[in-house]
Amino acid sequence: MKRTLALAAAAALMMTSALAHAQALSDPVVAAPDPEALFTSKDPTLNRNKQAALGIVKILLEAGHWERASEFLTRKYIQHNPVAASGLDAVTHYFVDVAKVQPKPIPAKMQTKVVAVQAEGDYVTVSYVREMKLPNDPTKTYTTTWFDMWRFVDGKADEHWDPMVLGAGPGPAASRQ
Repeated sequence: MKRTLALAAAAALMMTSALAHAQALSDPVVAAPDPEALFTSKDPTLNRNKQAALGIVKILLEAGHWERASEFLTRKYIQHNPVAASGLDAVTHYFVDVAKVQPKPIPAKMQTKVVAVQAEGDYVTVSYVREMKLPNDPTKTYTTTWFDMWRFVDGKADEHWDPMVLGAGPGPAASRQ
């Protein structure tokens, strides 16, 4: 019994130590110096989709202007996020009524810390810096990555994926106030 307790204590100490030094184990995630430049392409279709993704990030997620959602999202907007229902009206309801996002001035330059933007076919994926509190010391933080991926139809997002899990609360997009 003493040996089991000692092993459990040692394992807990190792896990706590690993969490305390989590960022030391990896390089911090760093944003691109000019994130808006990542939302362009020489290919006209990819450029249109990347520009729509830019509008979603900058106008909807960053500035909270959900009254403009129909400019960027289709009416059926399929949502693969377990805390937000599908449909333009449902996703707007989530951000306005559930996450309580309030509109603010649209910045001249986006403030969101974007790492990369990839576009292929009808899909655009945006990767972001996500700063998290250390579980054992909330006064300290580390960085990791969040992503949003959209499938576009005629220049509007028709489907969306992100890594949200139940019980995790709003993602960074909803908390960029």
